[in-house]
Amino acid sequence: MQTGLYEYKVFGFLEDCSPDLLADVFMDLDYRKQWDQYVKELYEKECNGEAAVYWEVKYPFPMSNRDYVYVRQRRELDHEGQKIHVILAQSTSMPQFPEKSGVIRVKQYKQSLAIQSDGKRGSKVFMYYFDNPGGQIPSWLINWAAKKGVPNFLKDMTKACQNYHKKT
Repeated sequence: MQTGLYEYKVFGFLEDCSPDLLADVFMDLDYRKQWDQYVKELYEKECNGEAAVYWEVKYPFPMSNRDYVYVRQRRELDHEGQKIHVILAQSTSMPQFPEKSGVIRVKQYKQSLAIQSDGKRGSKVFMYYFDNPGGQIPSWLINWAAKKGVPNFLKDMTKACQNYHKKT
């Protein structure tokens, strides 16, 4: 689909964060509300026998917040004796999550995440991410997301992994 929007592909390493721990942190929505400063609202709800996630993201003034409704799956694969965690998420439409006034619904969202051991105490991570945020997004925000937002997210994930055991 040609949208003129960016698709983000991230390949990186997270030291001192095992693949099992990283996948657990990534999937724990309640914990994410504690460490992700951009979360306004985030929860999972059973709809028609399927778990769906509602996520509202804070956007800087004067832009409107965005929200997402998506389904996700987590699987563990074995590739040549190496365990790989795969997490897939994709937007969906469900009447149980009506659109809110003043919030722009992101209707095109897709994320694929693969996590494996770096052979030490950390993780190798590959992430593909696409969303169509709707509305007018200024180029300064797009540039910030590419240059600072994604690297900062990886730093925040590392810190979240380090503090996760304290939460439980």
